Amino acid sequence: MSTTPTPAPTTAARPPRTGGDLVIESLTALGADTVFGLPGQHALGLFDALRRAPDVRYVGLRVENNAGFAADAYARTTRRVAPLLVSTGPGALLTLPALQEAAAGSAAVLAIGSQVPVAGLGGGRHGYLHELPDQAAAFRGVVKSVHTVRTASQIPSAVAAAWESALGAPHGPVWLEIPQDVLLAPVDVPPVAELAVFPRELPPRRELIEEAARRLGAARRPVILAGGGVVRAGAEAELLALAERLRAPVATTFGGKGAFPWEHPLSLQSWLEDRHTTDFLEDADTLLVVGSGLGELSSNYHTFRPRGRVVQIEADLGKLESNHAGLGLHADARTALAALLAELPGRLPEPRPERRPDQPSPDQPSPDEPSPDEPSPDQPSPEAAVAALLARVRDRLDGQGLEAERRILAAVRAALPDDAVSCWDMTILAYWAWSAFDPRRTNALHSAQGAGGLGYGFPAALGAAVAAPGRPVLAVSGDGGAMYSLAELATARQYDLPVTWLIVDDGGYGILREYMTDAFGATSAEATELTRPDFVALAGAFGVPAVRTDPDRLAADLAAALAAPGPSVVVLPARLRMFAPTHLTA
Repeated sequence: MSTTPTPAPTTAARPPRTGGDLVIESLTALGADTVFGLPGQHALGLFDALRRAPDVRYVGLRVENNAGFAADAYARTTRRVAPLLVSTGPGALLTLPALQEAAAGSAAVLAIGSQVPVAGLGGGRHGYLHELPDQAAAFRGVVKSVHTVRTASQIPSAVAAAWESALGAPHGPVWLEIPQDVLLAPVDVPPVAELAVFPRELPPRRELIEEAARRLGAARRPVILAGGGVVRAGAEAELLALAERLRAPVATTFGGKGAFPWEHPLSLQSWLEDRHTTDFLEDADTLLVVGSGLGELSSNYHTFRPRGRVVQIEADLGKLESNHAGLGLHADARTALAALLAELPGRLPEPRPERRPDQPSPDQPSPDEPSPDEPSPDQPSPEAAVAALLARVRDRLDGQGLEAERRILAAVRAALPDDAVSCWDMTILAYWAWSAFDPRRTNALHSAQGAGGLGYGFPAALGAAVAAPGRPVLAVSGDGGAMYSLAELATARQYDLPVTWLIVDDGGYGILREYMTDAFGATSAEATELTRPDFVALAGAFGVPAVRTDPDRLAADLAAALAAPGPSVVVLPARLRMFAPTHLTA
C-alpha cells in the first residue's frame, strides 16, 4: 500500500518592501502614530505601505486642503509633528492654503507629496500626469524648508531632516517630495529601526536676558503682550509666574488665547481691536512682547504706537523688530521666560519714591531710547487699572446695540465643556470670539486668523478630535465657509469623530457684506449673497444628526449635540454684526 506525501502548507509571499515602506518606517521610527492625507496615482506606494503599518492610524479626508487643515489642528493640539500624505501636482498644490495657515500658526505639519518619475525631474516637458516644471518652487515661499528625494537610500535621512525642521523653534510646516518610481521600487535594506533628530532650540543670549530683566525690574508700568508663540512653546506657566512677579497686566493676541488665565486680576483679555486696550499698551513704560510679531491684528491694524520701551521675545527671526524697534531676543518663549524669571529677584522691591527732577535715575534710558512717562502719585494699582480698562471696553460695547451677538457667544461658552477644543472658521462669530471668548484652558482654541483662509473650522476640528480622543470638539463656521468643507461630513461619519459643527447661516459672506457696505455704501449681491443647501437635510444625507436652532435654544441644543456620541450639526440662522472698529479714527 502506497501513500502520497502530504504537501507542506503554503504561505503567501510577502510583498517586497518598497520606497513607500521606507517612508512609513521612518515616520514610525520618529514617533508618528497618525497620518492624514488623500491618495493619488503617484502616491499609491505610500498608501500601499500603510497597509503594512498596523501601528499607524490613517485618517483620510476628501479634499487635500481640508486634510492639511486637519493636520494643522492635530499638530497644534498635540504640539507634535503631523504627517500629511498627498499626490503630485493638483493634490500637492491644494495643500498650499492649509500650509500657509500652518506657517502662520507655527504648526508642525510634515507634508509628503509624490513627484513625477525621476526621469521627469529637472523642468523638462515630458508630459507626465500631474507634471509641473518645478513643483517644489510652489512651496518655498510658504513652508520652512523643502526637501527632495531622488533615490530610496535618501528617504530615511530626508524624512528625519524634514521632521527636525518642522519641530525646530518656531514649529512650522515643511514639504518633502519623492518621485513615484522611487516610492514603488523594491528596496533591499533592513527596516528603519531608529532615527535621531535634534530640533533646533533657541536659548536666549545671556547679555540680552540681563538687560531685559534690568528694564523690566526697573519699570513702573510694565505690561505684557502674549502671542501664539507662548502657546506653541508651552510657556504658559512661565508667563503666569513672570506676570505675577512683576505685577504686570497681560493681554493675549488672538493666536495667544489661553496663554494667560482669562479671569486673572492682571488679565487684559484679548480686546486688541479696542482703542482703550491699544492706549493701555501704548502707555506702558516697558512693554514685553512674547511670541508675537505685532502684526496687523495684534496692533489694532498698525495704529499701535508705543511710547515706552519695547522688549520683544520672538522665535521667528523675520518678525523680530519687524514692526517696532526695541530690545529683541531671538529665542523660544519658554526658555526666554524661564531665564527672565531666574534673573529677576524673587520679590521685587516696593515702588520707589518719586525722584527729584535733578536726581539721576539708575535706569535712565539712553538718548536714542524713548523716555517712559513719569507716573502720577495717585497711579492706580495694576489690578485696578486692568479692571478700569475692561469696564471701559464693556461701556463701549454697551452703546452699540450688540446684545444679540453677545448673547449668542455667551450661549456657545455656556454649552461648551471646560475641557473642550474649539476650532473657528473665518466668520463674524469667530471674530467676536477672538476678542471676547474665554477658552478656559490653554491650547484649546484654534482659528485661521494667521493666513485667514475660509474653510478651516470643520476639518481642523476633525484633526483636533483625532488628537484629543474623549474630549468634545466644536467647529464654528459661517454658511460661506461651511461650503468649503461639506465633503468632510463623510469623513466625520466614516471615523465617527465626536465633532459638533455649528453653522451660523446668514445667507452669504457676512463680514464681506459689512466691509463692502462700510467702504462703498452698498454691497454686491452677486458677490456676497449665497444660495445655500438645507444644511440640516444635507447632514442627514451623510448620516450625521442635525438640528436647526435659534438664539433661545442655542445653548441647550449645542450642549445636547456635544454630549451625544459621534458627529453632529447645529444650524443657527442669524445675521450678526461686528462691533465698531476703533482703528479708523485713531
